[in-house]
Amino acid sequence: MILDRLVAEDLEAFAVFAKHRNFTHAAGELHVSQPALHARVRKLEQTLGKQLYERQGRKLLLTATGDQLAAFANDSRARAAAFLDELDVLPPRPLVLAAGSGAYLYVIGEVLRRYLAREPGLRLMTTDSDATVTAIRDGSADFGVTALTIPPDDLDCEPLAQYPQVLAVRPGHRLADRRTVRLKDLHGEALVVPPKTRPHRQQLERSLLDAGVDWTVAVEAEGWNLLVHFVRLGVGPAVVNGFVRTPAAVRTIPVKDLPPIRYYLVTRRNRPADQRLDLLRELLQRHVLK
Repeated sequence: MILDRLVAEDLEAFAVFAKHRNFTHAAGELHVSQPALHARVRKLEQTLGKQLYERQGRKLLLTATGDQLAAFANDSRARAAAFLDELDVLPPRPLVLAAGSGAYLYVIGEVLRRYLAREPGLRLMTTDSDATVTAIRDGSADFGVTALTIPPDDLDCEPLAQYPQVLAVRPGHRLADRRTVRLKDLHGEALVVPPKTRPHRQQLERSLLDAGVDWTVAVEAEGWNLLVHFVRLGVGPAVVNGFVRTPAAVRTIPVKDLPPIRYYLVTRRNRPADQRLDLLRELLQRHVLK
């Protein structure tokens, strides 16, 4: 039977490989040689008759079957840890939360403070939206809080909060006295924007292109705080998330024709029940949901 050939050590090895997506790093964590780890992954592929990962350039990406196997391996480890915890053999495995820096700073900071006062065993991962979804799918994170344009169908995505997109400008800017602006009002502007690889930049560029707006890049900056810092210095205006706290030297104006940024609590369907996750969900719904 295939089930008889799914050895726990091989599943554990694949879970670690799935977390790193790098044979060198995974082998180092497992304290085995790279050839030995390759052999374990190859054995799993032969057992299942499915490819578990593929190369895209220099990157290793899990296939759909690889994601499923990683989630199964992580769930098995979680169930074993829960069983041993009931026997008082091992301390409980910490929950893992994946979220971006903006979510930690502006959306769930107070919830984390309250949660950690009651359940100190929580491990945090700082990830962008794509990496958060990937970590939930393969089981390397138990849950995530992230902004999503379109929630994926294969995960449970509970709405938590939404924030408008706003234009941050200095008080002397030509748009500073407006109550609202539209994208067409940014025609000819040199904007402070995130790098091209960031989802916010990509969505903003598409929207400006659709609106026929001619604009240029004043400077590229990583993170909401640095974007606002450059606005304050007078480098140029920036479109930012409405939750960003700005100094008195910066005004924020809602952009009417940009959609709100929606944040979700993301979990994998049919994951093992966990009272700690239930507590965190309750705190999120009580202190963030809006």
